[in-house]
Amino acid sequence: MKKVLLLSIFTVLFFCSKAQQLNDSIAIRAVLEKEAATWRSGDAKAHAACWHIQPYSRILVSLADGGTFDVPPIAMTDSTPHKMGNGGAALISNYKVSITGNSAWVSHDETSTDKDGNKTYSYEIRMLEKINGKWKLVGQSIHLYHPK
Repeated sequence: MKKVLLLSIFTVLFFCSKAQQLNDSIAIRAVLEKEAATWRSGDAKAHAACWHIQPYSRILVSLADGGTFDVPPIAMTDSTPHKMGNGGAALISNYKVSITGNSAWVSHDETSTDKDGNKTYSYEIRMLEKINGKWKLVGQSIHLYHPK
């Protein structure tokens, strides 16, 4: 009887933890898609709400031609619409998510299309933390490439 009870408790705990991870994964995807959309639309306030800058936050970008640059993280929360995206859309795919407690990292592919129909391709790694119960970006690494 005790074994059945323990097995039942462990089963419930296992499924509850998997359900929470699924909920967190869905919430993280929503933040990433909102961040991409608000950048392109120039909605600085909504875009800033996707971020929580930490002392260790960093944004690194690798260009398709081999160049790199470091974006000041404050640019994500203290930007103006004219410095942001210029319309278009982003298609995010191939999500891979790892969640440990209140920290997560996500890798994904992104195809960005500007308002004139030009496409840019990138592999991205994003770092997130759960702040006051909400997932926020704290860093990212973007690697632009030309598809073969």
